[in-house]
Formats: sequence, C-alpha cells, structure tokens
Amino acid sequence: MLRCMGIFFQYKWQIQQIICIFAKTFIKYHIMEKTLVLLKPSCVQRQLIGEIVNRFERRGLRVAGMKMMQLSDEILREHYAHLVDRPFFPSLAASMQASPVVALALEGVDAVQVVRTMTGSTNGREAAPGTIRGDYSMSNQQNIVHASDSTSNAEIELKRFFRDEEIFEYPSATFGFIYGEGEAK
Repeated sequence: MLRCMGIFFQYKWQIQQIICIFAKTFIKYHIMEKTLVLLKPSCVQRQLIGEIVNRFERRGLRVAGMKMMQLSDEILREHYAHLVDRPFFPSLAASMQASPVVALALEGVDAVQVVRTMTGSTNGREAAPGTIRGDYSMSNQQNIVHASDSTSNAEIELKRFFRDEEIFEYPSATFGFIYGEGEAK
C-alpha cells in the first residue's frame, strides 16, 4: 500500500498536468460561449455606450466583435419576427431606428446566462438594482439593451448582425486572472 502511494506521489505532478490539459481543452470547446448584445438607441442617445461596455468587460467578458449600425426594416422584422403581428411592433421598430445601435459579440464561460443576469428583467421598472436595466431603465421598451436568451438564439443572432470576419479570436492576457485553472482557455 505504501509503495502504491509512493508511486502516486512521485507522478502526482504529471497526472495533474494531464488532467489540466484535458480540462482546458474540454472547456475551450464546450463551455466558452459567444452571445449577442445590442445597445439600443435608448443607450446610444443617453451616451451610455462606454459605461455599459465597461460593465461587461469588468465582469470578465471579452469583446469579440463590435460595430455601430442603423437597423433596417428588414433586419428588424427578422429579429423581432415573433412580434411583427403585435399591435406595438410599429412603436418598437420606430424606437429601434431612432438612432444607430451598437452590436456586441461577447465571449466568456456561460456568456449567455452571465449577460442575461447582468441585464436584468426586460421591464426596467421591475429589474433588480445593480443590473443594467435596473440601474439605467424605467421602461419596458426603452430598456437600454437586447441580449440573446439562449445559446441557440445567440448563434442565430450573431450571424444576423455580424459577418464571420467581424468576430475575432485573439488571446486574452487577463483570462488567467478572470477564470481559475481549468475553467477556460
């Protein structure tokens, strides 16, 4: 028994290294997510772009893509296809076209859920203090941000607002200070 323990301790460091390499590889391909965030005209007009992007970056999310764009009727009808027949859609479309929006592709471990938690409830009056909508919104429509609600919708929405060459992969010098060993690569 003692001999087996001695062999284990002799190779403990190598075993740990192999496990870490496997864990980092597994997490890189299975947990790291990208999600879409739109900074709405209510954010742009109130000059909150930098403050909102700063909150996402300070949390540890990485900006993989960012661009300002004016939304067309076509992209709004596609993006809000589930709302097109609702009586409030013309008002929603007009508010989304009041100024350009800023589209963000954010990346991180469980990025979709992290961003949804950070943004808070859709209705700013009901959103918890400390969330983006809770701190900056008093409206259900003028609620500062849109955030993908699932990983599958994030993939669809990212393709709607970004071309492949507009989303970047680059090493982050801070990942080791944001995630623990084996959590992300």
